[in-house]
Amino acid sequence: MHTEDSRDLAVDLSLEERNALRRVPGLSTELADITEVEYRQLRLERVVLVGVWTSGTIVEAENSLAELAALAETAGSQVLEGLIQRRSTPDASTFIGRGKVEELRAAVESSGADTVICDGELSPSQLRNLEQQTKVKVIDRTALILDIFAQHAKSKEGKAQVELAQLQYLVPRLRGWGEALSRQAGGSASGSGGGVGLRGPGETKLETDRRRINTRISKLKREIAGMKTIRDTKRASRRRRAVPAVSIAGYTNAGKSSLLNRLTGAGVLVEDALFATLDTTTRRVTTRDGREFTLSDTVGFVRHLPHQLVEAFRSTLEEVADADLVLHVVDGAHPDPEEQVRAVREVLAEVGADRLPELLVVNKVDASSQETLLRLKHDWPDAIFVSARTGQGLDELREAIEARLPRPAVELSALVPYERGDLVERVHRTGEVLESRHETGGTYLRARVNAELAAELTGYAA
Repeated sequence: MHTEDSRDLAVDLSLEERNALRRVPGLSTELADITEVEYRQLRLERVVLVGVWTSGTIVEAENSLAELAALAETAGSQVLEGLIQRRSTPDASTFIGRGKVEELRAAVESSGADTVICDGELSPSQLRNLEQQTKVKVIDRTALILDIFAQHAKSKEGKAQVELAQLQYLVPRLRGWGEALSRQAGGSASGSGGGVGLRGPGETKLETDRRRINTRISKLKREIAGMKTIRDTKRASRRRRAVPAVSIAGYTNAGKSSLLNRLTGAGVLVEDALFATLDTTTRRVTTRDGREFTLSDTVGFVRHLPHQLVEAFRSTLEEVADADLVLHVVDGAHPDPEEQVRAVREVLAEVGADRLPELLVVNKVDASSQETLLRLKHDWPDAIFVSARTGQGLDELREAIEARLPRPAVELSALVPYERGDLVERVHRTGEVLESRHETGGTYLRARVNAELAAELTGYAA
C-alpha cells in the first residue's frame, strides 16, 4: 500500500479498529509488502514518553522531555504521559532500569497507549527488549525525528535525503524490529541456536531485504551527489558574480522562515511546528546603498540531531558553510535558549561552518520576559534582539547585516561613458559606490569593486 494512503487510512480507523490491527502475527519484512520507509512512517497515535536523566539538572531533563513531547505532537501523536529515570548511564538491555520497565508497562496499560517513545537513540536489542516487555511499539528519538522529516520533505532532493537517512537507520535494526518483523531463523533452525547450515528462510529473507536496502542506499547517494553538483554550479555562478551569501541557521521553530519573509518578502511557508522548513530557500536582497546579497533559509537543528540526518543533509548544510555570514537565530521565548545555541553550534562545527562570521539574532522578544532578555543581553552583548512577528529591531538587524557583508577588494575611480550604462549598473549592484556624479564625458564613479569588474573598468580610469 502506498505510504500516504496508509497514513490517511490510519486516521479514518477508530481506536478500537486500530487496536485490533496493531500487532499482526507473521508480518512479512519483504519490501514488496512493507516499503523501505513505511514502518518508520506508521501513524503514531497515543504515546507515553520515557527519558533517562544522566547529567545536568532536573530542569534540563524536563526541558528535554518537553521537547520530545513537541516532536511527538508534530508527528501527529497525542502525548499521554512522560516518565524520567535518574541513572548514571542508560541500561544496556532496556534503556531504563528493570523496575522502571514494570512502571512503564503499567503506565502504557492504564493510559491505553499504543506507542512508547524513548528520549535517546536505542540499540536494536534495547528496542526489541522494550517491545517484548511493554507489548507495544517502541521507537526512539531518532526514528521520531526521521518520521517528521519524512512528513515535511517536499522537494525531490529533500525526499531523497530523508529516505537515505531512514534507510541508513533501518539497516542495523532490520534483524530485531519487534516480534512481527524479527524473522531471524526459520524451519528447524528456530530454537536450536542456528549456526552454519541451519539458517532457515527467515534469515535468508532478512539478507535479501538488507541487500535491497543497500542497493537503494547506493542509488540515493548517487542521486544526491548529482543534485549537489547542480547546487555547486549555481553557487559557483553566484561566486563569479561576487554576490555575497548570508545563511539563516538556528534551532527548529526559532522563527527563521518568518525572519526571511520579513527581510525579503519571500512568502515562505511559516508554521508553528518543528521542522516546518526542510528545503533551502534562497532570495536576493538589496541593501539600502544598492548592493546585492543572497539570503538563504536552512533546515532547523535540534539537540542530538540524528547523525544519519546530518550526513544525508550534508550537501544542504554545506550551503551554510559556504556563506559569508551566518545569521544564527535563537528563540528568545524558549526556556533554555543557551542550550539551543550550543546544539546549533555543534552541528555547524560538523559541516565546517563554525569558522564563519556569526551574527546572533534573538527572535520572539515580544514573547520573552524582561528578566530573560536582560540575562541574554548580558550574556550576548553583540546579539541583535528582534521580533519577526511585530517587526521590532528589524532595521537594526538590516544595518548589522550590511555592516558585516564582505567589502569588494579593489578601490578605483573611473569615468564611464554614458553608452556603458551596463557597467555603471553592475558597479551599483555588486560593488560599493563611494562617490558618483554625472559629467560631460560620462558618469564619474569612485567605488570598491571585485577584481573581475575592476579589470573591465581599467580602460576608463579617471
